[in-house]
Amino acid sequence: MANVVVIGAQWGDEGKGKIVDWLSEQADLVVRYQGGHNAGHTLVIDGVTYKLSLLPSGIVRGGKVSIIGNGVVVDPFAFIDEAARLESQGVAVTPASLKIADNATLILPLHRELDAFRENSNAGTKIGTTKRGIGPAYEDKVGRRAIRMRDLAEPDALPPKVERLLAHHNALRRGLGLEEVDGAGLIAMLREVAPKILPFMDRVWETLDIARREGKRILFEGAQGALLDIDHGTYPYVTSSNTVAGQAAAGSGMGPGSVGYVLGIVKAYTTRVGEGPFPTELTDETGRKLGERGREFGTVTGRPRRCGWFDAVLVRQSIKTSGISGIALTKLDILDTFPEIKVCVGYKLDGHVIDYLPASEAAQKRLEPVYETVPGWTGSTAGARSWADLPAEAVKYVRRVEELIGAPVALLSTSPERDDTILVKNPFET
Repeated sequence: MANVVVIGAQWGDEGKGKIVDWLSEQADLVVRYQGGHNAGHTLVIDGVTYKLSLLPSGIVRGGKVSIIGNGVVVDPFAFIDEAARLESQGVAVTPASLKIADNATLILPLHRELDAFRENSNAGTKIGTTKRGIGPAYEDKVGRRAIRMRDLAEPDALPPKVERLLAHHNALRRGLGLEEVDGAGLIAMLREVAPKILPFMDRVWETLDIARREGKRILFEGAQGALLDIDHGTYPYVTSSNTVAGQAAAGSGMGPGSVGYVLGIVKAYTTRVGEGPFPTELTDETGRKLGERGREFGTVTGRPRRCGWFDAVLVRQSIKTSGISGIALTKLDILDTFPEIKVCVGYKLDGHVIDYLPASEAAQKRLEPVYETVPGWTGSTAGARSWADLPAEAVKYVRRVEELIGAPVALLSTSPERDDTILVKNPFET
């Protein structure tokens, strides 16, 4: 049995929630290993909709242990709010069912304020962040001045750590014309929130190692998508963490040998939220139709997503940078009744055809998609649970996608309902 890493292979919003939920039923532990409460996973279970941002998807299923790893940045106030909301829906969030790494970095109000100020400023580049403080918290982490979960358990040691943090932030805030943060007030706030979150603190690396040695099934749940990776994405229009599969090991405290099957979630077309290059974006009636059919609005922000044709070049590159074993192809039903469907198979850059996404921001803006046109289908794929239920042209489309991206389809999703899934290969049974 393999442990499974689930990642988005596009720009996020690929439908990971449903697939993670489907897999979490088989898992013993579900682990978040990067990002923060900027993630948005929507789960529909027995007709009830759960919207998660920080907590792992396994939390809505009894008998599972959910883990927030060291690679995640944790807003303690957002955690308390999300846990309360889930408990109001009948989901138990207890130290037995949820554990947070003691070395996880905390998101503080000053991070949210800085994030919002930058994004709302007329100066500089607009990234399209959720303004939740994710980026500034990661900056403090790598700047070695962050406040971490463990620090809440040592209140007497907080003053010098807060002083170190504010030496940076207050200088920055003075330069931006913002009011300085009062250190005593911040310490009081941290001491007040500590009893509410500290019961969940755990040596996650040890918990996961014990589970691995006992043969437990571990599901690593990624947030965002591989094309938003801080190194491998469309920089600078990216998130502030590594979203590729390799981060599952670093962000949880497990060795890379513990990461088994990598399942890439891929939408049958392409969407993006926020700013940044999007070679196959459609701003015409077809793009609007995709957005309306697919209900393309961000779970966290509510922002409409930009829509376009499937980009095989981008997904093929994600498969290589994440070592993806197979894909879960989602939202095939949204393409129903299109007379013809286009697939991007390359880019034209300054008159030359290339088969990769260049690292240059300037070059990315000049890319022109090279399309291959395939026949659409008139029948419905919605709710299909076997290949025999699919129109012949829909099967051909799926097979062509497999050829172009260089990876097999392990699961095929035909609606938001968890049972409307065609299983080709169970990632846990490899």
